Amino acid sequence: MKRIETYKESFVDYLNEKISVKEPANLYEPIHYILQIGGKRLRPVLTLLTCEIFDGNVKLAYNAALAIEVFHNFTLVHDDIMDSAPIRRGFETVHKKWNINTGILSGDAMLIMAYQCFENYEPVVYQKLMKLFSKTALEVCEGQQLDIDFESRNDVTIPRYLKMITYKTSVLVAAAMKMGAIIANVDDDEAEKIYDFGLNLGIAFQLQDDYLDTFGDEALFGKQIGGDIAENKKTFLYLKAIEVCGIEDKEKLIDFYAGESKNNNKVKEVTRIFENNNIPELTKNEIEFYTDLAFKELENLDIDEVKKKLLKNFGLGLMKRTI
Repeated sequence: MKRIETYKESFVDYLNEKISVKEPANLYEPIHYILQIGGKRLRPVLTLLTCEIFDGNVKLAYNAALAIEVFHNFTLVHDDIMDSAPIRRGFETVHKKWNINTGILSGDAMLIMAYQCFENYEPVVYQKLMKLFSKTALEVCEGQQLDIDFESRNDVTIPRYLKMITYKTSVLVAAAMKMGAIIANVDDDEAEKIYDFGLNLGIAFQLQDDYLDTFGDEALFGKQIGGDIAENKKTFLYLKAIEVCGIEDKEKLIDFYAGESKNNNKVKEVTRIFENNNIPELTKNEIEFYTDLAFKELENLDIDEVKKKLLKNFGLGLMKRTI
């Protein structure tokens, strides 16, 4: 995956060139901070990679890739405020390092900066990119609201949850890839196929995130382990447990998720219930299911087998990740 690492490095160089601290410093320092503390750079790399796969001019894709990355990090800043999260990528979250008002305002500025990244594209490409970006941005907000709603609801089902993560996470992965295709000037049908590949890959990616939130290594994962449990998040792990476990464990889970997040034994006890009911393995099966769906979409793409293998290896890497 040397090519992936090369794109990641070149994108980080481009980000560092375009994003700097200026006055007022209290607005721009948090933006520079969140963009510098690591991250997988998954989405911008996919924009660049997709443009190359469709034989486009990759240099033209960097602005769209930057827009995707800045927008993604904007959502993280605001999500961390909503979740009261203390850690992001192993570092203090923006609102903890500064304050909530700074997190809100710097996040707002990042959203505007993301839109500005599209300003230099030719009119036809600009229109397609902006239409896709605005649609995606609104879907991400809808997904975040569903996520918040689910915390206080007891009627959440796995299909509803999958819809939520599709909007909150997966559509941005799909849009990142479709933007690369748009910049490469492929036809609309082919661009939609790569979008569908990214959509299923994004679902698998979020399910892996759910798994790592409970069963990952905090030092590697970069976030507080058990955060989803503490915040009563109705993740796939919880919903699958409710579906398959016995009455006693089901009642315990419902009771834990109806209680206060500060229960010291909550994360430990819920994790134990998950383990006793084979939830880690069932979650891995679901991750594999959506990864395979993504791979089936590859067969419909009008690209050579070498490029299909590159995308497949990328997807397999996401399945095996620990961060």
